[in-house]
Amino acid sequence: MSTVIGTFASRDQAEKAVRALRDKGFTEDEISVIAKGGGKGGDFETAADDMGGMAGASDGTAWGGALGGIAGLLAGVGALAIPGIGPIVAAGPLAATLSGAVTGGVAGGLLDLGVPEDRGQYYEQEVQKGRFLAVIDTESGMVEDAARIMRDNGAADVESH
Repeated sequence: MSTVIGTFASRDQAEKAVRALRDKGFTEDEISVIAKGGGKGGDFETAADDMGGMAGASDGTAWGGALGGIAGLLAGVGALAIPGIGPIVAAGPLAATLSGAVTGGVAGGLLDLGVPEDRGQYYEQEVQKGRFLAVIDTESGMVEDAARIMRDNGAADVESH
């Protein structure tokens, strides 16, 4: 297995990339998206239900529409409180990984996928700045397709590991 990773400046770009990846045959078991959460004051349970996901953080965490339509394309949507970042929302298999190891943060979850620690910390900082992180964990023969699709849909910092 190989990991392709990249960041998007907007939710719309990330959604388009996920749709294109799904159209190319990538499954919800291969695609994860992480974004900074919406802050405080929203109704977390209602938002999680609307997104077809699971509750994974305190009720005070608002989704703020951070993953929007991506939630309908991926399984395992949840919200987490990550030290140093604050609330994040995650969809896909990485959501479960992060909920089990919150102390390692995003960088720790990426390390488990073969992303070097320094690059994982870089991507964690990008999420903290408000960028959307997409992670594709796929067969090595599909790496180029995943990277191309991500770049074609506006991804920056696309790497494979």
